[in-house]
Amino acid sequence: MRLAIAPAAMPTVDLGGELLRAVLGLAAIVALILLAGWLSRRLQARAAPGGRRLRCVESMALGARERVLLLDADGKRLLIGVGAGGVRTLHVYEGQAPEPAPPAPPPAFGELLGRLRRRP
Repeated sequence: MRLAIAPAAMPTVDLGGELLRAVLGLAAIVALILLAGWLSRRLQARAAPGGRRLRCVESMALGARERVLLLDADGKRLLIGVGAGGVRTLHVYEGQAPEPAPPAPPPAFGELLGRLRRRP
């Protein structure tokens, strides 16, 4: 005896609807990631400026645990050594700390493309 399965018993799958659902879900996740990145940049931009009196201008590692830091503190520049033995002031620069130069604007896309074309 043969058993026959009725066509009504087999579930029908709408491939177009499932594909649309998957694409919309993926788009929603990507949108959430972009929104989180934008929001974190906005919050960091608000917290950075203001009444901060201490700023690390530059740091350089001298070894595995030793660093040299150049700090701005209340208009003075300090050179500080940090290591396993503690923190030491190496030098205090007299006078006002110079204002940092504004960063140069990045070149336009057309200029970069022109540079790439000129290279052999």
